[in-house]
Amino acid sequence: MLTERSTLTKFLIEERRRHPESSGELNALLHDVALACKAISKRIASGALTGVIGSAGAVNVQGEQQQKLDVVANDIFLRTNEWGGQLAGMASEELDGPYPIPPQYPRGKYLLTFDPLDGSSNIDVNVSVGSIFSILRAPVPGDDAAPEDFLQPGVRQVAAGYAVYGPATHLVLTVGTGVHGFTLDPDLGEFFLTRQAIQIPSTAKEFAINSSNRRFWEPAVLRYIDECLAGVAGPREKDFNMRWVASLVAETHRILTRGGVFLYPRDTKDPVKPGRLRLLYEANPIAFLIEQAGGLASTGRERILDVTPTSLHQRIAFIFGCREEVERIMRYHNELPPQPIEQWHPLYGMRGLYRAGT
Repeated sequence: MLTERSTLTKFLIEERRRHPESSGELNALLHDVALACKAISKRIASGALTGVIGSAGAVNVQGEQQQKLDVVANDIFLRTNEWGGQLAGMASEELDGPYPIPPQYPRGKYLLTFDPLDGSSNIDVNVSVGSIFSILRAPVPGDDAAPEDFLQPGVRQVAAGYAVYGPATHLVLTVGTGVHGFTLDPDLGEFFLTRQAIQIPSTAKEFAINSSNRRFWEPAVLRYIDECLAGVAGPREKDFNMRWVASLVAETHRILTRGGVFLYPRDTKDPVKPGRLRLLYEANPIAFLIEQAGGLASTGRERILDVTPTSLHQRIAFIFGCREEVERIMRYHNELPPQPIEQWHPLYGMRGLYRAGT
C-alpha cells in the first residue's frame, strides 16, 4: 500500500515540474526542514529515556521558561538547515536575533523562520506539540540577512507548514498551491502523502479559546463566545463545543480536520502586548495554511497576512478558522467603536473608579 502513496519527495518533484523555471532550491530546503522534523519527532519520543524532559533552567527572548527540548529542537533546526546553500539567514522564536549562516557555508536566496517546538509546556503531560516554519525570499540573495530582511508581510511567504508530534507525526505543508498532509512512516523514515488539497469545513461546530482569560476579553469577543455558549436557544440557534489544547499546532490540525475557529485575542491581561502569539513564527505560517485551505486568519480587525511586521518577535492577536466565523468576529469588532483598554470590561472600569477615589 505504501508504494501506491506519493512520498514528500515525489510530491515536491511533481510541484516543481509545474514550474519549469524553478531551480529546485526550495525543494531542497523543504527536505532539510522535513529532516529536522523527523529528528525532533525521534527526540520527543525518547525524551524521558534520554533525559531531555524538563526545564532547561533558562528564559528565552520571549520571557518564557525554556524546556530542554526547546533547546534541542532549536539546535536541530539550525544544524539541519545551515549548510545546504539555500538560506541567507534564519530567525527562531528561541533566539534574540537572526542566526547568521556560518562562514564556511554558501548563502542562498531564502529566509527561514521557525518555532522549533510549539506547545513545549505540554511535554511533561504528553500532549501533542509541534514545529512551525515559514519560508520567505531574501531581499538580497547571497548576502547575509539583516534583521529587517525578515520583516515581510505574510502574503510574501513562499511556503509554510508545521509538524505535529502526536500518536503519529504529521507534516502539513503549503507551497501556495493548496494544503497537503503527510504522515511519517517511522520504519522507513519517510513522509507519505495522506491528505491532499485539504479544505476547512465551511460550517463550524467548535471553538477554541482559553476561557480563563474571559475577564480580560474585548466586548466583541465576549459577544461572540456568549452567543456560542447560548447554543440552540441563542441567536446562533445551534450548539457549539469548546476545545482548548494550549498547543497551536494541535489546535490548527484539529481545525484543518474538523473545522471550527481558534481565538487568542488581544486582551487586558498584559495591556502593553497587542497579543500573545508571535507574528513571524506562529501567526503568519498558520494564516498562510488556513487561507490556502479556504479559511481566514485575522487580528479581529485586519487580515493577518497583510500585517507588516515591525520587529522579529512582534506579538499579535490571532483568530483563524472557518471563514464565516472569522468574518462574524471581525464584524463584531467593527460594530463596536474602539475603546480604551480600561473600558473593555466593567471590572476594569470599577477598578478605575476605586483608583480615582483614593
